[in-house]
Amino acid sequence: MNKVITLDNPPVNALSFKYSEKILKEIEDAENDPSVTSVTVTGANGFFSAGVDVNDFQKDWDPSGTTVRDIIETIERSDKVFVAAIDGVALGGALELALACDRRVATPRSKLGLPEIKLGLIPGAGGTQRLPRLIPPQEALQMMLKGETVSAERALELGLIDEVIPDVMVSVSNHPEHVILSSASSVRESKGEGPLKKRRVSEMRVQLPATAQAFALPYIIAEAHKSVPPEENGGLAAHKLIDAVQAAFELPFPRGLAREYRLFDELVASAPSLALRHLFFAERELSKIPGLPPAEPLEIKTAGVVGGGTMGTGIAITFANAGIPVTIVEPNADQIGKSRQTIFGMFMHQVKRGRLTQEEAWKRGQSIAFSEDYAALADCDLVIEAVFENMAVKKEVFGKLDPLVKPGAILASNTSTLDIDEMAAITKRPEQFLGLHFFAPANIMKLLEIVRGKATSAQTLATAFKLAKKLRKVAVLSANAFGFIGNRMFFEYTREAVALAEEGVPPARIDVAMKKFGMAMGPFATFDLSGIDVFWHVAQGRPDLELARTPILDRLYEQERLGQKTGKGFYKYAEGSREAIRDKEIEQLFAELAKKAGVKQNPDVSDEEIASRIIGALIMSGEEILRDGVALRPGDIDIVWIYGYGFPPYRGGPMFYSQEALAHA
Repeated sequence: MNKVITLDNPPVNALSFKYSEKILKEIEDAENDPSVTSVTVTGANGFFSAGVDVNDFQKDWDPSGTTVRDIIETIERSDKVFVAAIDGVALGGALELALACDRRVATPRSKLGLPEIKLGLIPGAGGTQRLPRLIPPQEALQMMLKGETVSAERALELGLIDEVIPDVMVSVSNHPEHVILSSASSVRESKGEGPLKKRRVSEMRVQLPATAQAFALPYIIAEAHKSVPPEENGGLAAHKLIDAVQAAFELPFPRGLAREYRLFDELVASAPSLALRHLFFAERELSKIPGLPPAEPLEIKTAGVVGGGTMGTGIAITFANAGIPVTIVEPNADQIGKSRQTIFGMFMHQVKRGRLTQEEAWKRGQSIAFSEDYAALADCDLVIEAVFENMAVKKEVFGKLDPLVKPGAILASNTSTLDIDEMAAITKRPEQFLGLHFFAPANIMKLLEIVRGKATSAQTLATAFKLAKKLRKVAVLSANAFGFIGNRMFFEYTREAVALAEEGVPPARIDVAMKKFGMAMGPFATFDLSGIDVFWHVAQGRPDLELARTPILDRLYEQERLGQKTGKGFYKYAEGSREAIRDKEIEQLFAELAKKAGVKQNPDVSDEEIASRIIGALIMSGEEILRDGVALRPGDIDIVWIYGYGFPPYRGGPMFYSQEALAHA
């Protein structure tokens, strides 16, 4: 008799410690029932399981309690045949459970993966030992290092599953004696020709390619270690993962499993994993707005963008990628041509990378229309302005839009610093007005700051968060304040960097120190990428901002040293290149201006002191933002800086980093 055990722990059938006790009991009951010859493990509600419950690891990790390891060890000892019938997702510990079974089948829509690396962990229930025994070991290593899922079709190609079946429950319920696996040659005995036989993955040997036998194994492992960041720069879990997989190559299964358990348990308590798990939970808190009444979000079926520049074009591509038709209004015919060219180039790049078919690219391109007339936006559900960062210009845009766009439509500004309420006051729909601050390039960067005005309705906010999800953005709510969350902090961050340069530390050295800390880019490289004119214009509108003690930005603006766009800024750039070249002229200019301003020179600071001063300024700004109520939670600030400014995820964001530093002081 075949016994069916169904994972049913909504919403994603997580294998929490508590739920694992229930599943273990069901498996033990099956083991003790002599009439049961095979066990099928499947999932309810269109899920197999999303894996272990990450909440369990936020407590004191106690591997002596009931976990998925105990379930798997019980299966391993059993003489019965186990089949995993997968529908939906099988991730992490759930896939490890499936790997412990003798056969695996999955529906076409299923996704399988071991994403633990994204939380600074490694598979900890045998995944590093079983996966390299079941599929080509180098494929297994890359699958775990990337933490990505594979489709059922790809899983079948790799040998991860034995069969793609149309419907799990039909197969299970129609054949109570055994699960039918219809066509895979390796399991033909299940077609009524005989009972399924045990085939434990743990008893298989890792099959290295002929060119990669034992003499080449050290090379394979060394190359894998070189392919990931150093341990101190966020690569701790990756190196531990490689060590665990090496054990699968070199050691008997029990000893390899023991090494995996030890490495996993070490990582649970590691600083990078604590930081990444903090971000995991912080991201899930983002849409929880205290005191906001429930509201039904509107459906955004069509959108409009005012401005066909770099930002407007990127926003339009983002909507097209989400399947939402969008119209760009741009009065300049030349700019329309540039925008069309950018859109065409972007979609063709996706085709060349194999991410889109020609047909899909054509369809997305056709969903973006152009007009020189605001009237083309009359029937849009949402219109976003993406024009020059100037209040007068933006108010003029909304003055034209408000009477033209249909009642009930939402108006939004893509401003990065300006007052949302001042713009909303121009319209007769302030409750349907908000800020949607996309980060450049808008079609690539995941962060979206949603800025709430004093009159913005609950429904408008609910619509914005729902839209962000459809656009595949990570949305963070900000109050209406200068610079919102990200840029308000960024100005303090760059102010300290400029102060160091004024004191005689070369900009290039400051950038190196910040990259050594883990930032994706140094502050001066960011200046050049964004455009020094952008910061100069912001400073003109806010003379109280005081970005520098010297008139360095004025000098650069006057000399048209605007960054990459002009081939020179804080760095020099060869024609057609984005590679930054150290520029002694800039260092000399800093020295001259500092001397005139009486800035004391202190060039002999360590990299650690550079990072400490700059990150310290960032943290102080974050604390001020929390006190002022601009951000709801410290985690919201961390998410903004991770997704918007390249703060190293393994440090958890500036606020988490500050808390951890205090805890260990």
